[in-house]
Amino acid sequence: MTAPHAFWLAGRQATGEDTFDVTSPWDGRTVAAVSVPTDTQVEEAVAAAHAVRDAFAATPAHVRAAALDHVARRLAERAEEIARLISAENGKPVKWARGEVGRAVSVFRFASEEARRFNGGEAQRLDTDAGGQGRLALTRRFPKGAVLGIAPFNFPLNLCAHKIAPAIAAGAPIILKPAPATPLSALVLGELLAETELPAGSWSVLPVPNDRMPALVQDERLPVISFTGSERVGYAIMDSVPRKHCTLELGGNGAAVVLADWSSDEDLDLAAARIATFSNYQGGQSCISVQRVIVDAAVHDRLLPRIVAAVEAQVTGDPADDKTDVGPLVSEDAARRVESWVAEAVGAGATLRTGGERDGASYAPTVLTDLPAGTTLAREEVFGPVLSVQKVHGEAEAFAAVNDSKYGLQAGVFTHDLQAAFRAHRALEVGGVVIGDVPSYRADQMPYGGAKQSGVGREGVRFAMEDYTYERVLVLTGLAL
Repeated sequence: MTAPHAFWLAGRQATGEDTFDVTSPWDGRTVAAVSVPTDTQVEEAVAAAHAVRDAFAATPAHVRAAALDHVARRLAERAEEIARLISAENGKPVKWARGEVGRAVSVFRFASEEARRFNGGEAQRLDTDAGGQGRLALTRRFPKGAVLGIAPFNFPLNLCAHKIAPAIAAGAPIILKPAPATPLSALVLGELLAETELPAGSWSVLPVPNDRMPALVQDERLPVISFTGSERVGYAIMDSVPRKHCTLELGGNGAAVVLADWSSDEDLDLAAARIATFSNYQGGQSCISVQRVIVDAAVHDRLLPRIVAAVEAQVTGDPADDKTDVGPLVSEDAARRVESWVAEAVGAGATLRTGGERDGASYAPTVLTDLPAGTTLAREEVFGPVLSVQKVHGEAEAFAAVNDSKYGLQAGVFTHDLQAAFRAHRALEVGGVVIGDVPSYRADQMPYGGAKQSGVGREGVRFAMEDYTYERVLVLTGLAL
């Protein structure tokens, strides 16, 4: 039997007293066993991060940048191996897993570049008033302290990268808690970080169970928390530590708007293909997957059958098969929840256009119309391969429909009208508006985060670095300016 995977404690491998199994959502096989840190080992990791915080903040930028460059190169060298690992632990089709590895390579590369140029400061003359004559203010950014990064299961490599890479770039120690269902990708990042010359204690990867997370959250030596996950858990964390700095990337029920000018056959074919792909990629388990399609009445009847056909063309099956578009959800319980929400919606009067069937942890790509406003599916994040199509009359009604949600992560607007694009940017209560495409587009260097109940703060390497640091001013006196 293969030995359990070790975790990473203050930059070195360690094992605890207990283990847990990581199982494949596709076939239930055991992918690996993982060692669980003891309470004493977690304390050692936190103490080490706290102790090294000043020394790590003072580490030369070129040292941190070189480490980040190294991780980017090694991820690229091991890309196929890691993609297969993501697919095995997460159930993600391997073609999407390859894309995730490529994105993580970019995140570490972007972070290495930011480490070399980041200071976040400026020089400011103070002699604009007589009392400031001969004085100059210089500002720089310094880490707030050690970061607790809490990552979800749906992007088990790249969303860990979005916690670790900005912290290292900013000179902030980090303790990463990966999702219990998908810790293996994070442990690979530990292998690659261990190959660098980063100071001992500046990073740890601790696969602790969720019921031990509150103790880490409450620890005063971890003043910054970066959490990606559910709305319920995220706001519970923030409420429990009101004096800490929390960055929360939470849920969404992403809307794709198709306006009347998006009307040629080529336009509608493109919209249908993009909507079908990005309502179902990752099994719909993405915060910016397409859940709501809001279509102007002028093109609705031509677009709806195209969407249904494109959804039905999605290839479901074994995530290890290169041809598979849609694999299983992360667990059978997750698939049962999606099944119950669809059943509730149909019982309330929604029309099932395609899909609606479950097989174990897999759920068939599904399209609904006539979705009643009060149903769970209409109000919450489904996190599964389900979309609804809604007919509206005109731009104003379309934008109002997008905003009729407690969430506000991203929205997509299919239009050729530049003025409509700017109106969308002004009107839509979301963190990002994507023109000519679905809401599911994300470049890893851009600011990413939501409005309303979709969270606070921004990811994207430079923007996360700003969240992990604060501005400190230095006033110089007696200067001849």
